[in-house]
Amino acid sequence: MADVHTRAQRSYNMSRIRGRENQTTEVRLVALLKKWHMTGWRRRSNLFGKPDLVFPETKVALFVDGCFWHHCPRCNLKPTSNRKYWTAKFARNQKRDKEVNRTLRSRGWQVLRIREHELRNADRVQKRLQRFLGT
Repeated sequence: MADVHTRAQRSYNMSRIRGRENQTTEVRLVALLKKWHMTGWRRRSNLFGKPDLVFPETKVALFVDGCFWHHCPRCNLKPTSNRKYWTAKFARNQKRDKEVNRTLRSRGWQVLRIREHELRNADRVQKRLQRFLGT
């Protein structure tokens, strides 16, 4: 089905959409951090790449990546329509993620990315976080 908007109008419309937070993954991780009594983290950082959570004391930037949007190879969620668009979109997202990782690391931050599907095994996430934070 053809788009009812011109390419320029669609681009403008999409550029006006601003994400507020990921309600299914970020909120779930925050609940786990509270359950584990982990402290020292902050949300809504102005740090490059807009990490979901930051641990300023240890300079850890934490991203919770949705399996669809970040094209998780394990979950392999593939759209059935408009594949050319989605293939390019996923490639751009992955390229941006690598650029964010490189930039933050060059500024002295450690970067930790947790995939959405990993939240199903809370114990494993907790151990990974503790190892990463040195707690």
